[in-house]
Amino acid sequence: MTRLMGKELGGANLHANVFAPGITLTDASMTLMEDAKTYGADRAALKRNGEVDDISGGVLYLASDLSKYTSGQTLVIDGGKQFI
Repeated sequence: MTRLMGKELGGANLHANVFAPGITLTDASMTLMEDAKTYGADRAALKRNGEVDDISGGVLYLASDLSKYTSGQTLVIDGGKQFI
């Protein structure tokens, strides 16, 4: 769907991208389960869950002019879980 939107909206110079973070340790996520800090971390290539600072760079990239030639993409920041 993101690729199709990127293609359809590109003629109007609009970008369509998706941000897909993995488990991110926030005050809210830490209250969801007892083992939130380690839940699923063993399945990630980096062997830990993300922190806000790990994720914010990707968000800033998509919101900035650095991504002016990026459209129809899904930016996955999940510590390498998609490979496992």
